[in-house]
Amino acid sequence: MDLRNIAIIAHVDHGKTTLVDELLKQSGAFRANQAVAERAMDSNDLERERGITIFAKPTSVEWKNTRINIVDTPGHADFGGEVERILSMVDGVVLLVDAAEGPMPQTKFVTSKALALGLRPIVVVNKVDKPDGEPDRALDEVFDLFSSLDADEDQLDFPHMYASGRSGWADHELDGPRKDLSALFDLIVNHVPAPKQLAHEGEDFRMLATTLGADAFVGRTLTGRVESGKIKVGASVQAISRIGQKIENFRVTKIQAFRGLQMQDIEEATAGDIVTLAGMSKATVADTICALAVDEPLDAQPIDPPTITVTFGINDSPLAGRDGKKVQSRVIRDRLYKEAESNVAIKIEDTPGGEAFEVSGRGELQMGVLIENMRREGFELSISRPQVIMKEEDGQLMEPVEEATIDVDDEYSGAVIEKLTGTRKGELVEMRQNGGKTRIVAHVPSRGLIGYHGEFLTDTRGTGVLNRVFHGWTAHKGPIPGRRAGVLISMENGEAVAYALWNLEDRGKMMIGAQAPVYQGMIIGEHSRENDLEVNPLKGKKLTNVRASGTDEAVRLTTPMTLSLEEAIAYINDDELVEVTPNAVRLRKRYLDPHERKRMAKSNG
Repeated sequence: MDLRNIAIIAHVDHGKTTLVDELLKQSGAFRANQAVAERAMDSNDLERERGITIFAKPTSVEWKNTRINIVDTPGHADFGGEVERILSMVDGVVLLVDAAEGPMPQTKFVTSKALALGLRPIVVVNKVDKPDGEPDRALDEVFDLFSSLDADEDQLDFPHMYASGRSGWADHELDGPRKDLSALFDLIVNHVPAPKQLAHEGEDFRMLATTLGADAFVGRTLTGRVESGKIKVGASVQAISRIGQKIENFRVTKIQAFRGLQMQDIEEATAGDIVTLAGMSKATVADTICALAVDEPLDAQPIDPPTITVTFGINDSPLAGRDGKKVQSRVIRDRLYKEAESNVAIKIEDTPGGEAFEVSGRGELQMGVLIENMRREGFELSISRPQVIMKEEDGQLMEPVEEATIDVDDEYSGAVIEKLTGTRKGELVEMRQNGGKTRIVAHVPSRGLIGYHGEFLTDTRGTGVLNRVFHGWTAHKGPIPGRRAGVLISMENGEAVAYALWNLEDRGKMMIGAQAPVYQGMIIGEHSRENDLEVNPLKGKKLTNVRASGTDEAVRLTTPMTLSLEEAIAYINDDELVEVTPNAVRLRKRYLDPHERKRMAKSNG
């Protein structure tokens, strides 16, 4: 049977996972009566809730005696570490572009990685049935993007199709018959080369590990593409690191390959196959698994460096231990190091004292997903404000810059440009108007984008779309002002009283409702002025003997402003923390005692 390995790459929400669903259905991977969830590839709970792909996942379909291994990849820059490794495992990519939005920052990011590896993309203009779709414009923009990324002549001569993933059709012509996806299957088989590894079948076994997993029954597992030779269950192999150091020898206890959405045990894997091996105890991502006679590791893709760092600490608030079962620093440390093993874009460092850990990663979304997963597992944590990682070059302090691409209605473009180029020290690169919408491209320091998303949605009445991707390094641009408003801090422990909150409403916006548990040093609202204010949310109404009509009317509270986990992390200042438990997200001051807060503020100048 012939073999093809492809990845599906695109910007967030351009329809990768939906298209893979249809490819699986139309190739006969499901039985006619089989119950299949929508977006079958997004198997993780968080992926389903947020409607995004976080983990790259392989699947496999058969078409006219050819097995096509398909990898569905994440679209967010925060999970770019996954995409970079996956691309080294395939021989072709299907690039999906939304007919209305055209190429977006993430399209540029993943395409640049694919072109650099010499892959020749197939371009699919998706969602052509959208009322605001302009397929021909989107196709022209893809060509411009390829030429700006220094594509060679073969890559610029890319085949293209028009499609609607949701309706399950793809055609070479815009006004074609629109029946099914068979034209796309045929194009994949004819355009994507067979794995060049097939020529190395007679050589020693070598495989580069690209993703790490864990199985309850067989333990640690590694997935990758067999680069040369064959491997059988029970064979003795070794693992070598990227720099050629020997890590361990082990026996392969299990070999699995994807058939449809199911993993199946196979007895033997040959060159070109994408398979999962079990039996190792130490080998990890980017290591080479190979025969005992081999001493040279395979080239592994370098991983982009982390750009932000967040401190994960134990929860030491008065409410600690009420919700979660996992509260000790030892348990938190084990969980974080386990995460760093499988996610190469994350780095963990212990802090002096051992009560907190510095976690570095690609962005706020990646950190938010990790924290959300941990709280669902029963952890309680205190999280600091994200700090941008700086570096020094030739005696000059450098900071990371991101390319922000923003689509807004024309009327809001002025406010957005003013914020980005004024207080947030960004530089405007491009601005184009089209049909009532403005696209703004700006290079903004990563520091300036922390906490900006919530403000951006307010400025654009929730209609703007903001995308960002790491662009490079620049000289440090000086201080960037943080949150302007102060906060309301509780001075008592207990349960908030409706009457007290009602009286505090003219001081600012509340973040809690009546009967919410509060403690000294906890942030319960946003002050209407720039300074912090200590208030008493437990103060009840004094009773009198007078019983006149109108004095005892029920108190009506304004709905409190609730912050999501990512919003809370971006909202806090350096002297504040987010307390995260399985059932609550609370904001608090780092030092709960007011005297200690003043002392620390003095010593920090």
